[in-house]
Amino acid sequence: MRVINDIIVHCTGTKCKTDIGVKEIKDYHTTPKPHGMGWKDIGYHYVIRLDGTIEKGRLVSRAGAHCYGHNAHSIGVCYVGGLDLSGNKVDTRTPQQKAALLKLITNLIRMYRCDVHGHHDYNRTKECPCFDAHKEYTNIYRREVGLPPLGDSKGKL
Repeated sequence: MRVINDIIVHCTGTKCKTDIGVKEIKDYHTTPKPHGMGWKDIGYHYVIRLDGTIEKGRLVSRAGAHCYGHNAHSIGVCYVGGLDLSGNKVDTRTPQQKAALLKLITNLIRMYRCDVHGHHDYNRTKECPCFDAHKEYTNIYRREVGLPPLGDSKGKL
């Protein structure tokens, strides 16, 4: 069994009204270069579609291919979006995606007792996932491992 010490959140870098899922991402990840990535499987363990559907990608028992240097001990969670209709990088999460991410990440933290980061926390050239995942989810992690929340008395940063 793999040791999991981090959940790494990503976005697909697609426009906000473009709904794709595991099938389309897997097709891109497994298509040979130069039109795809040439990998053996989808890089993410979970994908959150626009309507909040959580799709399973790569098996959690296998290392991902989503964050160079951090795949062996992490779970990759990707939400669809990250670009506005003009192609600007922005937090495009729908209310359904926010709820699904919260549910999934809370469950993963409970299972693996690990913290959460965004892809950009490990690769400063990336703006993915277009919001501060560590800031948004750190108090869930802190609560689950018995630490006091950061921020004010209500746990807001």
